[in-house]
Amino acid sequence: MPALDGLRVLDMTQYEAGTSCTQALAWAGADVVKIEQPGVGDPGRGVGDGSEADSNYFIQWNSNKRSVTINLRDERGKALLFEMLPHYDVFVENYGPGVMEKLGLTYEALKEVQPSIIYARLKGFGLSGPFSNYKSFDPVAQNAAGAFSVTGEHDGPPMRPGACVGDSGTGMQLAFAITSAYVQKLRTGEGQHIEISMQEAMTYYVRTPLAGTQSWGEVAAERRGNGWYGPTDLYPCKPMPGSNGANDYVYVIALTSRMWDTFCAAMGRPDMVVDPRFADEQARIEHNDELKAEIRAWTMQHTKWEAMDILGSAGVPCSATHDTYDLFHNPHFEERGFIQDIEHPQHGPIRLLGWAPIMEKSEVPMKAAPLLGEHTQEVLCDDLGIAGEEFARLEAEGIVSARNGR
Repeated sequence: MPALDGLRVLDMTQYEAGTSCTQALAWAGADVVKIEQPGVGDPGRGVGDGSEADSNYFIQWNSNKRSVTINLRDERGKALLFEMLPHYDVFVENYGPGVMEKLGLTYEALKEVQPSIIYARLKGFGLSGPFSNYKSFDPVAQNAAGAFSVTGEHDGPPMRPGACVGDSGTGMQLAFAITSAYVQKLRTGEGQHIEISMQEAMTYYVRTPLAGTQSWGEVAAERRGNGWYGPTDLYPCKPMPGSNGANDYVYVIALTSRMWDTFCAAMGRPDMVVDPRFADEQARIEHNDELKAEIRAWTMQHTKWEAMDILGSAGVPCSATHDTYDLFHNPHFEERGFIQDIEHPQHGPIRLLGWAPIMEKSEVPMKAAPLLGEHTQEVLCDDLGIAGEEFARLEAEGIVSARNGR
């Protein structure tokens, strides 16, 4: 049985931060019903090449959900949502500041209809404080949390990290909070209000560079590039056939004396262990350029995959630089079943990366992200008994829509 079987979620999220949260809940077995505006839907559906088909971006963050379209700007549509509420445990939203208030979908309003509702809100800067009315997206949250300041070369400007941790990292923390609140609700019968700030959530991911200063906030942490002092760093490798070399690198970590000895042995350079220039950490720092030149000379004799195989099998923490093409053609992922091949009604066969947690007693097959309004009729019939002429009337009046596509 899926771990969260029985948990029902009304999902009013968009783009990535909120949708990553509700997708995690869906992957754990919750019934996630995505509420969207007829004819428009989550704006993430249109992020990409401007085609009529749902974007790759949307599909990545909305699998295993059902889509229901209701016009919440119409009082009759809003009334439908309130009628649905008693059938759900959780309501999640990540709209801009003030949107839920304008729609009349506040925690107080929903709690009157469903007293045990878990009402979760994801905002850029939270619901209070001088920045609370500011809008945010992933890079804004990362910059506001210090991630830019510790990314980039030591003597260069702050740099945006490539991964969207501000969005999905916040979403994962909110999913954990919702699951925790649900466990508490099962014990007490009570729901609660949950709020998460993207800025505050992002600080969770900069604690290690912050701690490295040992200053408890008295001085700013410095940028260290990919390693700063060798041997820990990113090293170029022999280009793969047909490659332009852009991602032909291997990253190596050798922090302790034992790691250093193992690294030298794996490279076939035991002489470097006894070389006075590299005899201890301080010597390696003082001869950093020479050290890295020796390591580069070795890595350039091997492709990134060869280097990873040689070093990794010897016990050296390392990885080839996996580009996004490599992720979808990765034999390690294939063997572990992490790459999912699914059928999408607009795109046909597509490949998606899976859900990392492997739970022995909870397996949820991955399903394609829903088309806009795909499940409107199904959900309204199951929840409220609305079908036939009544549904047709609501659709004709623009209160709901039920079409398979945008």
